[in-house]
Amino acid sequence: MDGKTSILVVEDETAIRVGLCDVLAYHGFAPTGVDNGDDGLAEALTGQYGLLLLDVMLPGVDGFTIARTVREKLPKQAILMLTAKGAESDVLEGFRSGADDYVSKPFSVPQLVARVQALARRAAPDARRHFTLGDLEVDADSLTVTADGTERELSPRDVEVLAYFSAAPGKVISREDLLRDVWGYARAEALETRCVDMHIAKLRKKLVPLGAGGDHLIETVRGAGYRVRS
Repeated sequence: MDGKTSILVVEDETAIRVGLCDVLAYHGFAPTGVDNGDDGLAEALTGQYGLLLLDVMLPGVDGFTIARTVREKLPKQAILMLTAKGAESDVLEGFRSGADDYVSKPFSVPQLVARVQALARRAAPDARRHFTLGDLEVDADSLTVTADGTERELSPRDVEVLAYFSAAPGKVISREDLLRDVWGYARAEALETRCVDMHIAKLRKKLVPLGAGGDHLIETVRGAGYRVRS
């Protein structure tokens, strides 16, 4: 498939399934949608997909059963599960069933894409992890960023932040989004901290020597968050 990571989307709700496939295709993946658990399990067991994206509640075989069966037959298969919002029991059951990660419904597109990209990278350990953001070339393996022949070192968190922005070009990203999806705080909206602002400020300083598009790439949107300049 032209080097694209193939993703099997098993979701019975047509609007969600089509939307997921559209988003994944837009971000460079090769998605295939299936609307029931029986066909989803059969497809998953072919072993031809780099990542499985499984809903929990499905007609026929449920997502947990698919995950357990696939994990037994294909131990290295990457699996991402979709769970109901706030259903901790679903999350725990998903991990027990063999899922590598989960995304709660309703989910944000940047969060979903970031999780998919992370799992796809882990599923292809020999592939170097490069992405671009504006004029910047980011190498997540060597933790470096390059522009106009100038290179700067990054921290792992720096790379996660830049990757998150790259998954949502032009969109305003709130501090709560970053706290939840990058820092991993489940109740980000109730957390009072300036760690995101401080980290963005330090990251901007690192990008200053990279010239055009460096320190001015991430702009502050007053009262809303941050956005990457186009």
